[in-house]
Amino acid sequence: MTPPDDRSFAKFNREFFDSTEDLTVIGQGSIGGKAKGLAFIKKTLDAEFPDGSYKNIAINIPRMTVIATELFDSFIAENALHEIASSDEPDDRIAHAFQRGSLPAQIVGDLKALIDSVHQPLAIRSSSLLEDAMFQPFAGVYSTKMIPNNQPDADSRFRKLVEAIKFVYASTYFADAKSYIRSTDKSAADEKMAIVIQEVVGRRHEDRFYPDVSGVVRSYNFYPMGHSGPHDGVVHLALGLGKQIVDGGLTWSYSPAYPRTNPPYGTLRDLLRQTQVDFWAVNMGRPPAFDPIRETEYLLRSGIEVAEEDGTLRYIASTYDPESDRLKMGIGVPGPRVLDFATLLRLDLFPLNDLLSRLMRVSEDAVGSPVEIEFAMTLPDSASEPARFGFLQVRPMVVSNDEVQVELQEMEGPRVLAASTAVLGNGIEREIRDIVFCKPDAFDTAHTQSIAREVEGINQTLAKEGRHCLLIGFGRWGTSDPWLGIPVKWGQISRARAIVEASMPTVNADPSQGSHFFHNISSFRVLYFSVRHTDRFHIDWKWLARQAQIEETPHLRHVRLVAPLSIKVDGRSGRGVIVRPPDPTADTGSERP
Repeated sequence: MTPPDDRSFAKFNREFFDSTEDLTVIGQGSIGGKAKGLAFIKKTLDAEFPDGSYKNIAINIPRMTVIATELFDSFIAENALHEIASSDEPDDRIAHAFQRGSLPAQIVGDLKALIDSVHQPLAIRSSSLLEDAMFQPFAGVYSTKMIPNNQPDADSRFRKLVEAIKFVYASTYFADAKSYIRSTDKSAADEKMAIVIQEVVGRRHEDRFYPDVSGVVRSYNFYPMGHSGPHDGVVHLALGLGKQIVDGGLTWSYSPAYPRTNPPYGTLRDLLRQTQVDFWAVNMGRPPAFDPIRETEYLLRSGIEVAEEDGTLRYIASTYDPESDRLKMGIGVPGPRVLDFATLLRLDLFPLNDLLSRLMRVSEDAVGSPVEIEFAMTLPDSASEPARFGFLQVRPMVVSNDEVQVELQEMEGPRVLAASTAVLGNGIEREIRDIVFCKPDAFDTAHTQSIAREVEGINQTLAKEGRHCLLIGFGRWGTSDPWLGIPVKWGQISRARAIVEASMPTVNADPSQGSHFFHNISSFRVLYFSVRHTDRFHIDWKWLARQAQIEETPHLRHVRLVAPLSIKVDGRSGRGVIVRPPDPTADTGSERP
């Protein structure tokens, strides 16, 4: 399928929900990568999934209007923002400068008309020129802001919409975005920002607005388990807004080829420790403290007991029965809830898994590569009513087809620094001499935010020197939950060409595939190892501790080798090995943290 031309989209209709067009444009210029991706797939969805295609599920792309890039250029020029935008000022200074600016006059009338006719929450999303490109996808680099849009007067709603647009514009020049661009072959001059204004999929429950289910689907699974294979794909489901998934929080993951098979937890008590316990929603209640430069200004995070009161656990939760040590589908009996989506996946009330499996294949055929899909879904109070499935985004995935073989015998031996049978990527790296690793005896999940800042400092030094590194840490890299791992963003680790995600008894979260961070890792072809402390293969911490130190922080060590490592990842078998250079005088023993 040929990508759509920017000139082919309908002009904005001031009757947002009464328009016959689902995608309209304000202004001239490009609509950006994210909007193009949705427009690209819309024709396929219309052809493959006409009304009534699926029992009790209505499928659509939520209605949206795009502010084209010409208006971004005008906003920057008319408010003389070039200097501060290109400076090294902190994010808050840049954001406040953008908030003081005025939007171009030609856009104001259309935005006021839109806000006059819409009274439900809106998502204000980035759609830059560089976003969702195949090898440099910029996933999650720029900001999204959701607004409740429920103030009684149109002027207040209009002000909040304008603040959100300016915030997303400003995020084009935040430190993380600049760092990310530096790690590509692009420059800030190549970037321009379009804005997507889109209805939020969900329903209101008291002071909360959220979908019953959010999901990320990948048609290629880097970490297949059990009987599933890489091309069976993987699905990540969560209650509430998709922020839970794309920020690397706890989710329910399964293979669409085996929807009734639970993840391989050791015991049900382990499952209880790894289930989602809170969720994100749009705050429809008392206005929060004014903070237009905070992405989560209008978001709430609530415990799942609140969702049970809202009645949204009916199809997605099971209950743990300690007497039988079993999970019982549904919430008809008291006990700890587990968000395993069993009723939705095992009964045929709403054939979600069948729909997702077909969407994967149809989208792959349209895009011409493996894909990642984001969606949100609302479930009705009665099974006789249709569920609503909102298709939010599709982007290509990068899966290498290079032939690399890693045999089991290569994964053990005196020079093996680390090995794993759960790896991401495919390829060989033989130029890395720098290793940055968390000190096992100093690691504490209470300090992961400090660790992220320490990693950023070393990353900046490596960038200035033009060097790359192997990065080793505990828990999930890139998670938004500091108790699950180290909450770095891509710009903070952009010099890593290979990453190890290790576990220890107190930090044992499953690898995350649903996050924007993870998407960027795969797109930049970073080799990624998951090493469990309970696995046959582990990390030679004792050898690492003996290497020549370049820098030490409270939680990290940066060492440099006299010769490069040899790193091999076989994406077909899921095996990977990191071999250190010869060191005939070293003690070859190793130890676990």
